[in-house]
Formats: sequence, structure tokens, C-alpha cells
Amino acid sequence: MATQYEISGASAKGIAASVEQGVVDGALVPGTALPPVRRLAERLGVSPGTAATAYKELRRRGIVVTQGRGGTVVAPTPAVASRRPPPVPVGARDLASGHPDPAFLPALLPTARLSPGVRSHRAQPRLAGLEELTRAWYERDGVPAEHLSFAHGALDCVARLLSVELRPGDAVAMEDPGYHHLLDLVPALGLRSVPVAVDDEGIRPDALRAALRAGVRAVVCSPRGQNPYGGYFTAARRDALLGVLGEAPGEVLVIEDDHAADVAGVPLYSLTAGGAGGGGGGLARWAQVRTVSKHLGTDLRWGALACDRTTLARHDGRMLLTSGWVSHVLQETVTRLMTDPETQGLVAAARSAYARRREALLTALSARGIAAHGASGLNVWVPVRDEAAVVNGLRTRGWWVAAGARFRLAAGAGVRVTTAGLGVADAEALAGDLAGVLGEAQPTYGG
Repeated sequence: MATQYEISGASAKGIAASVEQGVVDGALVPGTALPPVRRLAERLGVSPGTAATAYKELRRRGIVVTQGRGGTVVAPTPAVASRRPPPVPVGARDLASGHPDPAFLPALLPTARLSPGVRSHRAQPRLAGLEELTRAWYERDGVPAEHLSFAHGALDCVARLLSVELRPGDAVAMEDPGYHHLLDLVPALGLRSVPVAVDDEGIRPDALRAALRAGVRAVVCSPRGQNPYGGYFTAARRDALLGVLGEAPGEVLVIEDDHAADVAGVPLYSLTAGGAGGGGGGLARWAQVRTVSKHLGTDLRWGALACDRTTLARHDGRMLLTSGWVSHVLQETVTRLMTDPETQGLVAAARSAYARRREALLTALSARGIAAHGASGLNVWVPVRDEAAVVNGLRTRGWWVAAGARFRLAAGAGVRVTTAGLGVADAEALAGDLAGVLGEAQPTYGG
């Protein structure tokens, strides 16, 4: 417990609010141990039950976690704190952000064809033209698209799906390592994360089977362009995963995040399209989420959702009560870009360039005996022993990469290198500098 901060409160609500304020102010940093229930109760003059209720509420909201004999500590990613990545050092080449190369993004010009009051947004939440384009987008890759909806990006959509399907305390199978914002989202919703190991073909069947036996009620996975590891489902892996899901004792919602659909650089073998069960790949409850931020622009907060009938009704029912609809101006902008030949040429060029850049770094690292992973997408994952030493070592050489800690639950250490903006000619220089840093930081390469 940090000595400079004293928890206060005479009720469970007051105690919980005091701890939350300490986290918000930074006085209680992630990993800070809180007093045992009885000790805190004695200090505040309340019953142990009152203190225990406060801790229970904080756990439900993802602010603290219980670590067995380690007691109750502030969560690694508390739901009330804004966990922004560290700023890029002055003069360093940014390979940590995960963003696409701006050179391949179209100019975003607001449309002049829509104005307030043109139509009833609640009566017509989705523009017919964009809905038709989205259906074709999904069907191009074999994803059933009878039931569609829109959202404000992938995280918005996944959050809504989990919040209407699950209850606080329920477990969700999450890729490990996985996308850090999704890893933060689950505890923020009061849910429990069950790590599922990944490899170059995405989530591993044995790890998924273990998670299902642990009672998870939802699975969140990436069929390609997995962030940060880069794995993608092959046909064989897709079929193996469907076999494991078929063994699940209860109904499980499977959410695929195909965020880099148009620039992942590999074909899609979706759980929603495989197997002999028809629509949904034989899955009773499923959803696939897609966005355009990686190939049309990071400021386009629009996402598409294809799913089963029940999931659609629950998602749209909750959305109607909150944001209601996605801006028609935004929808019109996306429609224009999806039908613009020049923009589609940029997307095709980006897909090709990203694949070359990723492969160039993997080849350069392999030539130096450095293990790395990046079968698809915009990133390469390099297992290391000491993340801080590698990040700081590369910083001194002018490179800024992302430490793997924020992407991991139980997986081994590593660093993520965003290759989208790394020219092929630069791959050799980065690989050489990384080899030098690894030689200084650890006796052997790899994790």
C-alpha cells in the first residue's frame, strides 16, 4: 500500500470511491497492494463485511484484482485509468503505434450531400448503399451476411456484444498475446479474461479447449492479422477450432475481429464460414466485426457487424438505447471511399507493400538467428528476455518499438514492431540494430 495515500470511507460505497480516486490520481499505481479486509476494517472503524463489499465492487468493475495469497492489488490495467502508450521520443522512428502508412490512405473530404433532418436516423439507421456494399464485402470472403449492422469501430462493437451477452464475473477467452485495448476492455466490463495461447496460425486448439473447459461464455479472436503476433487461420486450423467449439458444453458466443481485412495480406478462413453447418460455420452464436481504419483512415470510426439473428437483435437493441445510430455523414464518407477506384488502388498498393515490408524484416531477422512472428498484418512480434532492455536499447539507436507487457496475460515477453511504415530498405538496418541490442541484453536470442 502506498504510504502517501490513505483509504477513507464509512460505507462500502465510500471506501470503493476512495480507492477509485486514488487510482485516478495516480497515488495507487497498478500492482499496488491494498490492505487485507480485516486490517482495513479496523483502521476505518467499519465491519469486515463492509470492507469486503467494497473490494468486491472494485473487482467487479475491473479496478482491482485478487491474487490469491498475494491479496488484493490494483489491476495492471485499471478500468478508471487512461492507459495511453508512452510518447515517441524526439528523433526516434515510430514503429510502436500500430498505425498504417499515411502514404496509402485517401484524403478524407466531408460530403456536402447530407444535412440535418434529411431522414429519420432511427427509422433508417443504415444507409442502403453502404449496407449493400458491406454485404458484398463480407460475401467476397465467404462470411454469411444476411444479418448486418454498423457500429462506431471494432471496440465499440465488441463492448456492446459482450455487455448484452455476459454478466459481471463471466469469463471470456482472449488471445495471448493479444490486442491491448481488448485486453483492457474485458475487465472494464467486469468480466474475467482467460488467456488462450496463439501461434502463427492464430489461437491454438488445445488452449481453446482448456478455456472452454474453464467455462468461458465468449471467445474473441482474430482470423488474420492477429495483433501483435501476426497469426492467421489456415483452413486446417479453422476446421480444428470448429471441432473444439463443437465440444463446448454450453452456448458460447464467438466474436471474430477481422480489423485488417483488406490489408492483412492473406486469405480469410473464417470460423463463421467453415464446416458443414451452413451459415455461421455451424456455430449457433457468432459475430464477425470489420473496420476500415487500417485501410481507409484511422479517423473513420466505423465498423461493420455480420452475425446470427439473435446477436443482431441484442446488439441493435442496446445501440438503440445508447448512441442510436452511426452518423450518416460518416456512412456516406465510407460509401464514397469504398466505391472510389483511386482509393481502391491505394488499398491494393498498401496490401502489397505491407506484405513486402513485413517479410523483409522477418527475413533480415532470420538471417541473424532472431526468432520472430508476423505471418500477416501490420506487425512483427519478436520474443525477448528483457523487454525494457530491448526497447531502451533500440531507442538509443533511433528506433521506437512497443514493449510487449501491455499485450500479454500469461505469454512470454516480447516486443511489437509495426512494419507498415518500415521501408524494405530499412529492414536490414533495424535487424542489425536489434541483433546488437539482443547481444548486449541477453546471452541468446529469442524468448
